[in-house]
Amino acid sequence: MSVSKSDLIKKLSKIYPNLLKKDLLSFFDIFLEEIKTALKNNERVEIRGWGIFYHKIQKKRNSRNPKTGEIILIPEKKVINFKMSKEIFKRVNEK
Repeated sequence: MSVSKSDLIKKLSKIYPNLLKKDLLSFFDIFLEEIKTALKNNERVEIRGWGIFYHKIQKKRNSRNPKTGEIILIPEKKVINFKMSKEIFKRVNEK
């Protein structure tokens, strides 16, 4: 089962019935946009009790096209990583 953005907005609107759904949606969009902006600016995003988003540089490397067997160069690029907090780790792994 996956959780979508609309599911999260519905749950938030049940918890906070005095807030309009469009306001919750705006808040959620601003929240995600700030995370994207920070990561784009090579900053780390830490949400206490949840986890840390950070970027790493993946080095350039040679790879092989599986269809043709041709060797191709994959350039250096940023990748986004997430490290969950200890609390989330415990909750995910409890039985």
